This record gives sequence, structure tokens and C-alpha cells, in this order.
Amino acid sequence: MDLSTPLTSVKGIGPARAAMLEAKGLSVVEDLLAYVPFRYEDRSNLKTIAELAPGEMATVIVEVRSARLSGFKRRNLGLFEARFSDASRAILVGKWFHGGYLANVLAEGMRLSLFGKVEFDSYAGELTMLHPEFEILSGDDDDGEASLHTGRVVPVYEAVSKITTRVLRSITHRVLAWLDPLEDHLPESIRQRLKLPDRWTATRQTHFPPPDADLRLLNQFRSPAQFRLIFEEFFWLECGITLKRRNARTLPGVAFEINDRVRDRVKSMLPFKPTAAQKRVIKEIADDMKMPRPMNRLLQGDVGSGKTIVAAEAAVIAIENGYQVAVLAPTEILAAQHGFYFRQILSKLGYVVVLLTGSFSSREKGQLKKLAAEGFAHMLIGTHALLEKDVEFKKLGLAIIDEQHRFGVLQRLGLVQKGIHPDVLVMTATPIPRTLAMTLYGDLDVSVIDELPPGRKPIITKHATADRVEQVYSFLKRQIDEGRQAYVVYPVIEESETQAMKAAQQMYEHLSREVFPQISVGLIHGRLGANEKEAVMQRFKDGEIKILVSTTVIEVGVDVPNASVMLIEQAERFGLAQLHQLRGRVGRGAAQSYCILVTDKMNDAARERIRTLVESTDGFYISEMDLKLRGPGEFFGTKQAGLPSLRVANILRDTEILEIARREAMSFIDHPPAPGDLDRAAAYIRDHWQRRYGLVTVG
Repeated sequence: MDLSTPLTSVKGIGPARAAMLEAKGLSVVEDLLAYVPFRYEDRSNLKTIAELAPGEMATVIVEVRSARLSGFKRRNLGLFEARFSDASRAILVGKWFHGGYLANVLAEGMRLSLFGKVEFDSYAGELTMLHPEFEILSGDDDDGEASLHTGRVVPVYEAVSKITTRVLRSITHRVLAWLDPLEDHLPESIRQRLKLPDRWTATRQTHFPPPDADLRLLNQFRSPAQFRLIFEEFFWLECGITLKRRNARTLPGVAFEINDRVRDRVKSMLPFKPTAAQKRVIKEIADDMKMPRPMNRLLQGDVGSGKTIVAAEAAVIAIENGYQVAVLAPTEILAAQHGFYFRQILSKLGYVVVLLTGSFSSREKGQLKKLAAEGFAHMLIGTHALLEKDVEFKKLGLAIIDEQHRFGVLQRLGLVQKGIHPDVLVMTATPIPRTLAMTLYGDLDVSVIDELPPGRKPIITKHATADRVEQVYSFLKRQIDEGRQAYVVYPVIEESETQAMKAAQQMYEHLSREVFPQISVGLIHGRLGANEKEAVMQRFKDGEIKILVSTTVIEVGVDVPNASVMLIEQAERFGLAQLHQLRGRVGRGAAQSYCILVTDKMNDAARERIRTLVESTDGFYISEMDLKLRGPGEFFGTKQAGLPSLRVANILRDTEILEIARREAMSFIDHPPAPGDLDRAAAYIRDHWQRRYGLVTVG
């Protein structure tokens, strides 16, 4: 048996279990060994029932004497009680509230390992355990393996479908017993300097810690064995990122010329005086575009910091050099907003800006594609429709990708391959904490716009419960009377645009007929065609519509300086970053702006989100909180995020190990310890890690 052995060859894994493991991404022995325990329990305090003392945590091996649902009649509220005995003949009672499901699990005569806190029930005069953890010891496992599950520090795995932690423990133990010691690919010099155990020892001790293991360190993922495995994952990832970045710099690219004509055209296009941060960032981009290699740059900036105008400046440089620009956006509404904005500022220079989205008819799409292919369209803006094979450019020089974490690696590659090594500018309004940016975007150069345009006042954020909505409407009316405008936004719940559209339609009718009959109210939602959306947005921008009701996430790109109120209904249904994005739609003029979060029913996580937003307007702080509350996968809103699929390491928990690994990886690549080390490392990454680390730019 070796690391590539299919799990179907392992004793105890039949076709049904293999299918469950495969669904979790576990198909070969190496996958199983990377599926490490998520916590550990000290079950070394193994006693008989007669030896138990109230107040202690202990493990006992017992037999079920009786098991029944007692107390409340309703099954789901039932108290489940089981009586246990062992060779000492003493009795122990286990109790589980809401334990109705156990009626189908525990039966008389079963042997169990019980682990929990011992208490004394003075009313009944019996020793009890409340909600003890248990494992059934009878079954299809060898009796010799019972010692795996008790009397030691025991690894606890996340169950895979119907495969319990106990079965996973047995199978993993069996695999480790049959496997030859693992080859260690981590450079020896690094292992010695950091005093890391070898890979084989680290793997075995992570799954089955030695008797003297420190339980506290194990549960913090900081035992020497765990540290080694976490470090190794990060080390190879950072080596891959660094090598990829170096390779990108050797490719031939477009060396754009920036002369007086280009500078004059950029200046005549600018609708306002750029901030110092915008000037610094456009200089970084322009310097990159002048180089004869492809630019790969990430542009980060908080909501309202003016990223789009910087992208427009980069576009002018490309177009004036005779090249075309592609702008890829994740949603139709965002693509439409970009179309609206770029058309406004670029058409006065005589550039042709074309919008291409999935909702256009075949005939319309055909005409637009022809414009791009023949070079008549200077800028083509679109959603995934841009990635279709028949979308061709005559001379693509710059690809601008907005909210890039919503696209997969292959999708981005599809766009970039439509030109010969075009420059790539990736934009995000989700400020990504530095550690995560280092890993996710480590192969990109990063520019940050870290100041808002002058004269902006911080937005005041208030929270109101649904029963106080009349007061909110009164406040909205006062703002409108003072000449301002407002947004009222509804959440799209689990992509159910239809449901959200109905809610918004009803609210639109309620607001326009009953609450604000004298005020013009508009409605925008995902089912409107691109032209209709654009017409509604234009009327709002021109001040004809005073209150805009919307389901569509008008998070990014809308700029109406006169809008001073963002009212978000059912705010508890939105994520933190999304709420922050929506809030950034106001506060763009000189007047004081407000964001009002109206909530219905809130759980603890929602309460924490609302509190964070009311207290802070700092996008980076909000982003950190969002990441902590939701974790990296959900934070990016999609499995296609381009997030490396780390198995043992965790970007949030293991920040300091990531920093060490990054430093070691860069040092290793700059100064390989011996000839051939770098080639061997590159080959190892290609063979073992490339599949899992879809590194971000273009794979």
C-alpha cells in the first residue's frame, strides 16, 4: 500500500463507504491521511463504574441494561434515559434531553464506551452522566481495536455522511499500520532549522498522539506534529505562488507607450481631481503597463474610494495604444452599471463602449460580437457571456476583472487567452485581510486606494427593529423634503430572485400608494432587461425618482451623490461585506448620509454583524470580522473562489505559521541549499500540489 492506493482496496471500505468518502473528496490513501482529526479527547482516565467519583471526567466501558424515552410525550422534546452496568456490577445512568433519536440507536445488550462528566443525582441516589459522548463497541470492528477508542488521547474526526468518527479512526489506524514510512520532500535544512519532525512521524502523531501529548496544544493545532503538517502545506503553496509570479514576469507582454497625448486624454476624461491615493495607484499601474511583460495587479479599495475611475485611466492608456479592453463583472446588474459609468466618461473621448450580457437576444449578441472581433468596440463589458468561445477580440491589451473572487481560475484564464498575454487588472471592493490576500493573491502585485475622496462625511449607521419602521419612514420623508434621495433594498434570499422580487413589488406598491403617495418611487429588480434597468437608474440619477426600491444587489458601481439614505430591510439576511457594500452607495455627496438597518428576527451571528456595522465604517475591520464570523470558504461566497483547498492548515487560525512558511519559501527559492533543489521542488509542486492549489491569476 502507498499514498496513491485507492481507498476501495482498504479493509472495511466497501462500495457504499467508498462512495461516501469520494463525495467528500477522499479517494486515495493520501486523501484519508490528510483528513485529520478536528479535536482530541483525553479518555485515558479509564475506570469501572464503581471507581467513579462525582465531578470527574472519565471513560467507562459499559453494557446497556435498558434504554427508553421518558418524561415528555412529544418525541422531539423527550428525555432519553439509558441504564448501564459493567463487571463491577454498579449502575450508571446516562441522560440526553431532546434525545428521541437515540431510541433507534441504543438497544439492550450493546457494549459502549461512554465519556463525560460524572454527577450524583441525590434525588434518585444514582451516579449519572448528562449528554455523555458514546461509541458503540460491538459491530464490525476487531475487538483488538477497542483500545483505539478508549484509555488514551483519542482523535475525533468529523463524520463523513454515515461513516462515524469511530469507523474513520479504525480505518485510519489500519492504513497507518500497513503503509510504508512516507518519503519526506521538505528540504532537510528547513526541517533542521525549525526542528520539525519528519513527515511520517508527524502524520502518525497527528492521527494518534503519543501518551505524553499535551491535550491543550493538540486542540489548538500546535503540537509539533500538527505544526509540521500545517507548515508543509503553506510552504509548498508559497513556493508555488513565488515560482508562478517569477514565471509570469518572463512572459512577453505589451509595452504600452505613455506620451503627452495619452496624458492629455486621461486628464480630459477625469470628472474630478483624483485623490493622492488614486494618483499613487495609477502611477503604479502606468509603470507596470509600460513594461514589456504582462501586468498582473490587484486593485483593492474600500467602498466609494474610486477604483472604477482608476480602471478607466488604465483603459485609456490601452485604447490610445490601439488595443481593446475587456471588463468582466460577476452579475448582470454590475455589468450594466459598469456599462453606464464607462460609457458616460469614455464616450466623450470618442471611444465605443459595448455591453454584452446573457439577457441579450441572439441577434443583438451577434452584432455586438462582430463589433469586438473587427476592432470597432474599444471596450467590451460583460458577465460570463464574455467567456463564450465565439467572443473574439481583434487586439485585446487589457483585461479588467471586477470582484474577481467570484470567478474560478479557468474562467479567468478563458478571458486572458482571448489576447496574447494582455495586462490584467483585478479589482475588489471587499478589503481582504493581508494574510489572506498574501495567499489568495500572492502571485499579483497589490495596489491599495486607502483614502476616500475629500469632503466625504462618515455615514451614520442606525439599527431599527421592524416594529419601528413607521419612525424610519418619517425620517425618510424628512430627508426627501430636504431635497435628498433614498434607496430601499431587499435581500435576494438563497438566489430566489422571484421571491425577493415579489416582496420588493409589494413594498414598491405599499410605499408609492400608501406611505409616500406624493413622492415618485421607482423599482429595479433582476428580471428587468438591461435597457429597462439602465433607464430606471438614469431617472434616479437625474433626480426624477426620489426613492428607489431594489432587490438587485446594487452593491457596486452606482454613484448618485444626492442619495443620502440607504434603508436595508431584513438586514439580518445579508452578510457583513454585503451590508458594507450597500452602505457605500450613499455618502457620495457633501450632505450627511445615513444607513438604516431594519431587522426582523435575529440570531446571535446576525446580532454580531449588525453591531459591527453600527460601530465601524472601516472596510478592513469589517472584512476581518466577516472572515472570523463566516470562515474563508463562505467569506468568498463560492467554492469557485480560487481559494487553495488547504486540508490541515487554516488561514485564520494559522496566520503566524503562514508568515513563517512564506519567509522560508522565498528564501529557499532565492537561495536554494544545493544544485537541483529548486528543480526537484518545482516538479514536486507540479505533481502533487498544482491540482489543489488553483493559484489565482490564470492557473
